[in-house]
Amino acid sequence: MSELFTDADEIRQRLDAVGYLVDEGTATALFLATSLGRPLLLEGEPGVGKTSAAKALATALDTPLIRLQCYEGLSAGEALYEWNYQRQLLAIRLTEARGSHLSDADLFTEEFLLDRPLLRAVRHRGPLPPVLLIDEIDRADDEFEALLFEFLGESAITVPELGTFAALRPPVVVLTSNRSRELHDALRRRCLYHWIDYPSPERAAVILRRSVPAANEPLIASAAEFIGRVRGLELDKAPGMAEAIDWLSALAALRVTRLARDDIVSTLSAVAKSPDDRTAITEALEELGYPRQARKP
Repeated sequence: MSELFTDADEIRQRLDAVGYLVDEGTATALFLATSLGRPLLLEGEPGVGKTSAAKALATALDTPLIRLQCYEGLSAGEALYEWNYQRQLLAIRLTEARGSHLSDADLFTEEFLLDRPLLRAVRHRGPLPPVLLIDEIDRADDEFEALLFEFLGESAITVPELGTFAALRPPVVVLTSNRSRELHDALRRRCLYHWIDYPSPERAAVILRRSVPAANEPLIASAAEFIGRVRGLELDKAPGMAEAIDWLSALAALRVTRLARDDIVSTLSAVAKSPDDRTAITEALEELGYPRQARKP
């Protein structure tokens, strides 16, 4: 799939054009995944832009994004394929009404096959391969990972009744994980790997500037620095870029031009996602450079 992009710089430029600012490491990982036709496993803390990377890649390529959201109990029927039992039953009844009989071979054909995300990606016939996002794979059960091995290794899915469906062009596969549990070594071996870290305050400021154009420069710079320092606290959930954008949007909506302690306290609901985190941030405000103002006599 080397014709999708010429190099990592082109990926950076084309993702930048669709509003996703990517660093050199992530751009290189995406380029290698598309040029080698290998699945890419993106790991990192929640909110660093793993899911957004796959979405932006599909937009930049102008190709379909096929998303499989993982969760505990996810089954093969929901991820790979399943049979249209209602349609099979209707076919049986119609045949019986005509005095005929359907064999199993008649019922288990492509006519009755329902494509789920993985099979849909394999059977895609567009001019470009689709981007398949397998989101939060760490939320699925260990057993579900084993169902992915054939697909990740061969871009193929076997339907016992019909045989093996292999992709004409391997889809661009991006898996994401928040590391809520360890993934199996066999899955990791089938993927390229990249860790996405939180952006530096400078790069965060660029992202915020694009996302919240109503905010002025001093507010953007101070908000980016504050979020970066808050992540150093002992929190249940450190704020990601999504929280930073929501927070800056709230500040801009309140017509805040320069960050002050009262502004932070009144808008903490956009940053802190638990009572303990709110308390921890509030108690650390003086250490973070936002002390209480002394009362005037």
